[in-house]
Order: sequence, then structure tokens, then C-alpha cells
Amino acid sequence: MNISVELTLSPLQNNYEELITGFIKKLRTTGFTVLENPLSTQIYGDYDDIMKLLQKEIKTVFELMENGLMYLKIVKTDRSNYEPDF
Repeated sequence: MNISVELTLSPLQNNYEELITGFIKKLRTTGFTVLENPLSTQIYGDYDDIMKLLQKEIKTVFELMENGLMYLKIVKTDRSNYEPDF
């Protein structure tokens, strides 16, 4: 089953930019389709593979920060090729 996941990492500390860019760079190396915009990062692929990756990478980034939030939205389909038709 393919999914689309939207992630927003919000470290609540001064060196937040380094944590965010490090997290995104790690996702880029995974072989999954990763798309970014100024507000969030999206990753697309198989449910089990994505969730296993996110479990590991979210824990890693949480261990590096003092306080922070991770917002996730999960859609049960691969929306990586979405084009608005309006």
C-alpha cells in the first residue's frame, strides 16, 4: 500500500535551522520521492517502508533537540504526481 506523508518539523530552540535541514537531507538520501516547500516536506512510498524510516529518523532528530514538534499528515495513496486541475 502506497502512502503520502506530509511532515513539518518545528524544533523549539535557537539552532532550529540546522536540525530541520539535517532531517530533510537525511530523507533525501533514502531513495523515496521527497518533495519540499517552505512549510513542509512530503515523502511518498510504501506504507511499511516509510513508517519504518520515519520511526527511526524522527527518534534521531528528537534526540538531537531540546524541545520540538513533528506534525504528520498521512494519505492512503501516492499523491506525488498531483497537479491541480482548477
